[in-house]
Amino acid sequence: MRLLRSLWSGSDHREDPGRLHKSGTMHFLFLLAVVVPSYLSCPDRCLCSSQTVKCQNQDLDSIPQSIPANTKLLFITGNNISHISEDSFPALDLLTELYLSGNQMESVDAKAFQNLPKLTRLDLSNNRIQNFSETAFPEGSKLQVLNLSRSLYNHNFTDELLSFLRSSNLSQLRSLDLSNNDVVSLPDGIFTALSKLISLNLRNSSLLTVQTGVLWNSSLLQDLDLRDNRLKDLPVATLLDFSLIPDLRIQLVGNPWRCTCFSEDLLRWLKNSTQVVDVQNLTCMAPETLKGRALLQVEQSQLKCPGDLDSVLETSYVFLGLVLALIGLIFLLVLYLNRKGIKRWIYNIRDACRDHMEGYQYRYEINSDPRLANLSINSDV
Repeated sequence: MRLLRSLWSGSDHREDPGRLHKSGTMHFLFLLAVVVPSYLSCPDRCLCSSQTVKCQNQDLDSIPQSIPANTKLLFITGNNISHISEDSFPALDLLTELYLSGNQMESVDAKAFQNLPKLTRLDLSNNRIQNFSETAFPEGSKLQVLNLSRSLYNHNFTDELLSFLRSSNLSQLRSLDLSNNDVVSLPDGIFTALSKLISLNLRNSSLLTVQTGVLWNSSLLQDLDLRDNRLKDLPVATLLDFSLIPDLRIQLVGNPWRCTCFSEDLLRWLKNSTQVVDVQNLTCMAPETLKGRALLQVEQSQLKCPGDLDSVLETSYVFLGLVLALIGLIFLLVLYLNRKGIKRWIYNIRDACRDHMEGYQYRYEINSDPRLANLSINSDV
């Protein structure tokens, strides 16, 4: 309307009013034809309201290009978009939240989010990502929340797949969700570039341990979720790293804790630290005598290693049995190879024993018969 008023004021007041009205109408229609389509048009099979666009469960194989330029929230979920690249998104300078979950996505190429300069929240959960480019995000990215829950498919190359987290382009990231992925082991220094990280979710990620230095440069971290992993113990150096982050709160329930002599440092730390919010619910999984016992109720004197000693003894017995069996086999083999000589030796012993016994029998018969005894004396004389 301000434009129409300027047109009206800039016109010659002496002109015909009808002509002036017609000229203003033409200018207004021209502006509608140029500006409105880019802001008010809605992609096919999508729903648009205010500054929100939803393209959900429509079997799309690419990002629609006719998304209104004033869009702030974009939902493209439940489709079949296998990859996104530099040309996938139109210029959306106002977009702040993007949801791409459940798209069977496998690849995020370089500069994929180049046209989204104000993006602060990104949801890529429930995908099958095998490749994530280190340059997917633009320099100076404003991204603060990243959800990758149940999305990492290439479990054998987790180090390469998560290498994009080392990029300095994510320096503003506050919240990272890596839950429900078979991470198993976190690569060294993977969170070093995320100096402003506040929340880290690693729940149900099959983690076997948390290596020393993983949380280096994460002094602002406040929420660390390690529930439902495969943690049996935590290294002393890792416990020290936790202690150096003053506001950190940790969740550890749902792990198969091993209550043996190897867990003395962990138990001592749990009893003295206030960082574990669910410490009351932590229980032993092994050994059998302490299974189900709350960790805080286990005394240091109960932390034995009988299972390990039995295992060593059992291994020794097995080894000894194998050695004896081998010796027996060698002995039998020697007997088999010398069976003829051994048979002849046995016959000779038998004959010698028989001659010896016959001599004893003859002497016995002579001694028992007096006539033969006198005859024997006379013959001797």
